[in-house]
This record gives sequence, structure tokens and C-alpha cells, in this order.
Amino acid sequence: MSAGEAPAPERPGEPAPSDTAAAQDLSAAEAEPEERPQEARAARRELYDHAPEFMFKAAASFGGSLVGGSQHGVSGGRVDGDVFMGGKTESHHYYGSAGPVHASGEIPAEEVESLAAVFEESDSFATALERLRGDRIVVLTGAHSTGRRAAALMLLHRLGITTVRALDAETPPAALREQLGNASGHVLCDLALSRGKPLKYNHLLAAQDELRKRDGHLVITLESTATLTGITPVPWKPPSAAAVLRAHLRHHVGDGPVERLLGLSPVRDFLAHAHQLREVRGFAEELAAYDSGSGSLEDLAAFSRASVEEQVRQWFGNEQLSLRDKSFLVSLAVFDQAPYPLAAELADQLYVLLQETENPARPPEIPVFGPAITDRLQLARAQGYEEYESTEWGQVPQFVARFQDDRIARTLLDEVWTGHPSARPALIRWIQRLAHDGRPVVRTRAAATAAMLTAADLPSAMALLIDGWATARGYAPRQIAANTLTLSHLLGAPAVPRILSQWCLDDHPARRWTAVRAYALLVPLRPEQTEQALEAIAARTRLGESDARERNHFIQSTALLLSAGDRRATLTELVRLLEQDTASVRALVLSAFLTACHAEEDGLLAWFTEDDDRTPAGIGTPAALWRAALADPTHTKAALTALRTWVYEADRHPSAEEALTALLPALAVSAQDTARLSHLLRTLPGEHGGPPPAAAARLLSALPSR
Repeated sequence: MSAGEAPAPERPGEPAPSDTAAAQDLSAAEAEPEERPQEARAARRELYDHAPEFMFKAAASFGGSLVGGSQHGVSGGRVDGDVFMGGKTESHHYYGSAGPVHASGEIPAEEVESLAAVFEESDSFATALERLRGDRIVVLTGAHSTGRRAAALMLLHRLGITTVRALDAETPPAALREQLGNASGHVLCDLALSRGKPLKYNHLLAAQDELRKRDGHLVITLESTATLTGITPVPWKPPSAAAVLRAHLRHHVGDGPVERLLGLSPVRDFLAHAHQLREVRGFAEELAAYDSGSGSLEDLAAFSRASVEEQVRQWFGNEQLSLRDKSFLVSLAVFDQAPYPLAAELADQLYVLLQETENPARPPEIPVFGPAITDRLQLARAQGYEEYESTEWGQVPQFVARFQDDRIARTLLDEVWTGHPSARPALIRWIQRLAHDGRPVVRTRAAATAAMLTAADLPSAMALLIDGWATARGYAPRQIAANTLTLSHLLGAPAVPRILSQWCLDDHPARRWTAVRAYALLVPLRPEQTEQALEAIAARTRLGESDARERNHFIQSTALLLSAGDRRATLTELVRLLEQDTASVRALVLSAFLTACHAEEDGLLAWFTEDDDRTPAGIGTPAALWRAALADPTHTKAALTALRTWVYEADRHPSAEEALTALLPALAVSAQDTARLSHLLRTLPGEHGGPPPAAAARLLSALPSR
């Protein structure tokens, strides 16, 4: 069978995709097979550039220019639609409501005193207090769940006001003056405003006149995006979660044990994530229980994770939250740390599919305009920021969105996949559409999402997504399957190595292609899989049933194993295969080795980056492969060509020349070896028509005289 043949029939017991449209999506991809697969190095670079960063944190080996640090996220993709730029927009969740919100009436004094015992001021609090003291009225704006109401009550409390009356949030701005009573203090939290009903400067002037007559003060709290006319509010910036936690602990256990408790590992982990006030307050109670001996470190460690899970359950269990909002949450989980326009655009595609699931007889609808970006990010406990994306046209700014807690994305997708099975048909169709998208970041995130679902429920994900991609006629779906299996293994999904090993020997050529490509992606991240990967590829090679295209795929993938990860382990295993295996496997080893040596992005310096690599033991393994390649008539020409590229690099870099000086004596074992190398160095032409490289003459002295 060739790589272009039709997929094998479904295996007994494997369920077909549960949605007809999903099957049609897959068939459409198979109907237009690609003539050539994506080059292995380009595929690896695309995966590393666009997969979520957290997926690589568990890898045994991770680093280098392709996958290091800030280069993760949105680099290399293409974004269609509007790009929102400007200042950094964040929604913080360190400080929330101090207690129940009273629509109207006097706030109990004990509630205010209880809050005063744990309240922590911030820099913006002092600014607001000065404004309130001088003007008798202040407008405090901030993001949702950042403690605006608590700050409002404490502003009045700092002025010595003991009687505080809460005004109705539905109060019309023009009627604000009439709502003021005889209380010394008033709070109006989350005043309901709109474009047609803004809060105006003259409304505040009227209220200010009344407050002076009554010797009263008023604090109004609003969302950051509230509609104001002629008013300069005080932006509310909450204190840090650590400061809030410290204040609560002092209240519960006194000053003595606070610093010791804050130094506990579960506490440091809790503070490393963004939490709302209710979660900080609850955690403080857990810490107090631990200090008293009625709690454990395990309870503390579990609290932070449980708070994330509870937040996700609340989102999907909230009937007041619209289906479109829930679709956005799912899309943001897929496109966390990616351009916001992608999350918004593709969320509406999922929204259509979910509407079809809920009511197949009703045509789906998408509102052309919807909530503001800041409102959506606040709902999702997310933040937006500007980040530069590398494109073929240079650095391009993008507005990127990410959850403040990096655990939300995976927790949310686990909840949708395992806790809401009715959403599966729509989710599967949506992921398949993402996989067929022309934008690298979109199709890579499709694989990342499938990987998270695989880690949660491997049998279902294999049957409904991965195997369909892996057996497709086109190479693009197979690449998605390889990416998915690679990321699934990094996430701890069971049985992935066994799947890859079995697929390398599968009768279906598409599954074999997928498995080998997955090994090429996985091994640089998990070097402990090196031996298994090479043995699986060698096992297929021994059968001698592969065509030229598949053999080239084996060579390119094996070469990729040498470009990252534990190169020494790979070289050692290649030497073992070279010395002990069949002629077909030896040919594979030498071709892959020379392909890796000839790769421009690795070069000579990448092979000898440490002092130990230049010792006799360090150069012994690659030298054995070089000698075998130079001595093999079918590989001699390619070996000499690769060696020439190393000499050119040695002419440009003194460190490369030093490394090659150490290597050449190990290659000149016989007189014939010495003569061949000497001839290469003496006759080497210059690059691009220039003079011969000066390093070639110097390297001649490294050869033994015979």
C-alpha cells in the first residue's frame, strides 16, 4: 500500500464520529490529499512556536532558540480580522466583595467592623480618600471582583463615619440627589449605566450640594468601562493577594505565626496564581486551621486547585450565563496566550455548533456586535496585553489574551469534555474545523486541545479525533495527529509510547507515517524515549516493505532526533544499530546521521557545545559514524559534502575550527582515510566563488603524518 491509498476500514469496536457533519469535515480533508508533507523541522518549529507553553513545562528536556522562553505563544501565525492594540488591559482578582450586597438600606455596623479588621489599603485608596474628604463624593472605577465595594465602605470608615446607607444600583443618575438620606455615609455600588443613561458631572454637582447640607459623604463604584460624561474617576487598584492574605492571617492567628505560614510551600504556590477575595479569605481560614492543628499541608495544597475547579463548574452551571459567553470561555481555553481576535472569532463558530445541538430545528444566530473586550476578559478572569509576533514581514503587534491562572484552560476543557457529554458532538466538529484551518496557530491549538482531551479520556479521543486524522489521505491531518500524540504524552496521557510503537508496524501506511513523525517531535522533549523510537523505526526498516517516500520520511525523522534533546544518547543508540543491525538499518543510520550533520540550523557548533564533547570520549561516538559513512561507497560522497560544510563553518568560527581540529584525527584511522581527508582540505574551493577557506590549510596540520 502506498501513502496515497484509502484508509483502512474502521476497526471493530471503534465508534464512528458521533456527528455527520464532523465526518463530512474529515472527508473533505481526505478528498484533497497534499502532494508533499510538511518538512519535519518546519513541523517541529510550528509545534513549539504555537502550542501552549504549560504543555512543555513537564518535558524532561526543553530549551534552545526554537522553544525557549518568550518565543512561545503567538509567534509565526497569521491573524485575520481586527487587531486590538493599545495599553495593557488586565483584570485582577485579588480582592472581592466584603459580604452580601444590600440594594438599599443601612449596612449593619458589624459588617463594616468585620471588614475593617482585615482590610488592606493600596496606593489608590489614599488618592480616593483625599478626594472624598475634600469633595464629599468620589467615583471609584475598577475591574469586576477587585474589592471596589469593600474599598467604598472603608473609605467612609476611615473618615469616622459609623452609619452607612446603601443606595439602589438602579437609581437613575438624575435622581441621585433625591436618594440621599440623613445618614453620614452613602455607598452606591455598581451603578447601572448605559450610553443612553450616563453619569454626568452635573449629577455629581447636585449630589454634592445635598451632601454639604447634610454633612454627608458618598462613594460610587463603577466598572472600568462605565459611561461617564465630564467626570474624572479614581481608578481602583487593589492590593496584592499576599497583602490581603497577610491581613486575614493577622486577624485569625495574630502576628506571631504569619511569616512562618506565608513561607509554606502550598502558600507560595497559592500566591503564584491569581485568586479572588472569597478564595483568599477561604484560604486564610484553611491556614488558620492548619496552624491550630486541625488541618494539613495536603489540605492547603488541594485548596488552590479546588478553587479553580469550583470556578469552572460555576461558569458552566450558571444558567444566567449565555451560551455565547460559555462558547467564548471554551475558545479562550483553546487560544490561551494567543491573539484575542482568534478566540473571539472562533468562539462564534463554536456558538453556532452548540446552538445546533440545543435546537436543531432553529437556524443558529450570531449577534454582529457583542460585549466589550474588557467585559469578556473580566468574566473569564483573564487579562489582555500587547505582544509582538514574528512574521515574514517582521515584528507585528498583537493583542493577546490569557487566563490569569494558567490552570484554568486545562481544567475548563476537562470539565466540558467529561462533565458535559452533550457538548461533545459540537466540540468535536469544532476541533476538526480548527485542524483544517490555514493558520498555523489555529491548527496547532486544535492538536493541543485534542491532547488535553486525550489526557482526560484517551479511548474517546482516539476514536473520535486522533485515528481519523492519522489515517487520512492528506499529510496535514496526519501532522495534527502526530502533534496531538506528542503533546498528549507530555501531559501524561497513558499508553502513548505503546500506540506509537504499534503504529510503526501497522499495516496502514498513514498510521506508520504519523507514528514516526510523532517520535521526531517527542524525543527531543523526552530523551528517555530515544531507544524506543529508534528501535521502532528500525523494526519497520528491517521488514524492507517501505517505498522510497517512506524511507525518506524515516531518514528525516531520525535525523531530527539528533538536532535537540540528548544527542549523545541518540548517537550511542545509532552506533549500536550500525554495528549490530541489518544492511537496511545501517543505511538508515548513516543517511540520517549525514542529514543531521548537513542541516544548516544545527551546524558544527551545535554538535560540540561543551568541553566534554571535544575529549576523545566525547568525539568517539560521532567519529565512529563519520568513519562508517566515509568508508561506505553509497555514502562517501554525501559524507564528504557534509564535511565540507563543517570546514566552511570552521573558517567562520574559531570555536568550530577547534572542534573540527579535535575530530579529524579520529577520522584518519588508516592511510586511505588520511589521504581522502587531506585531498578534501587541499582542494576545497571557496564559498560563493571566493578564495579557499584559510581554516582548511590550518586543519591539515591536525591530520596524522603517514
